[in-house]
Amino acid sequence: MDLTTVKNIIFDLGGVIINIDYHKSIRELEQYCTAGHTIEYSQRAQSHLFDLFETGNSSPEEFRQHLREAYHLDATDEQIDEAWNAMLLDIPAERIELLRELGKKYRIFLLSNTNAIHLKRFNEMVAHSFTMPSLDSLFEQAYYSHLIGQRKPDAIVFEQILEQNGLQREETLFIDDSIQHIESARKVGLQTLFLEPPLTINQVFKDAVS
Repeated sequence: MDLTTVKNIIFDLGGVIINIDYHKSIRELEQYCTAGHTIEYSQRAQSHLFDLFETGNSSPEEFRQHLREAYHLDATDEQIDEAWNAMLLDIPAERIELLRELGKKYRIFLLSNTNAIHLKRFNEMVAHSFTMPSLDSLFEQAYYSHLIGQRKPDAIVFEQILEQNGLQREETLFIDDSIQHIESARKVGLQTLFLEPPLTINQVFKDAVS
């Protein structure tokens, strides 16, 4: 990839920095369904109650209750949180080191469709495995959908990052593993990289930090 015109990089989190298995959480949650329900949540689409949680329009308490009501879950708060966090697998150490190195050469940002329960777990993973207080410390600015009230692929979330940080769109690279987010960023005028498995950011930037 030609990085000669890139000065800023916006990273997605799940599937780019943290390894994710969406199906693992769904399998765990469906174990608590008392009426044989299937749960509508995937990388591509999800039901409205997940959208509400990811945009900060429902609290963790409301999210758990919505799950119980929508899918007839018989589970405690702790069981729901553990099942919901099951999709979060690991953060390879080489990705953390890469981000530290890229931060010396580029302005780097984080943009994640996430929620309060996952953010707590992300930071627990980082604190346990790396000498960092939080994921945010790797980036100039981190944008979490539930805290900013906007989520990808809505164009406004990209425009907000550009405007708030004085970024030129043609100098800004956006990396994500969801094609609908990539397509939206392209329409805004960003450079994009669709990180389709098994491609990793370490492979993409292997020459940039050598």
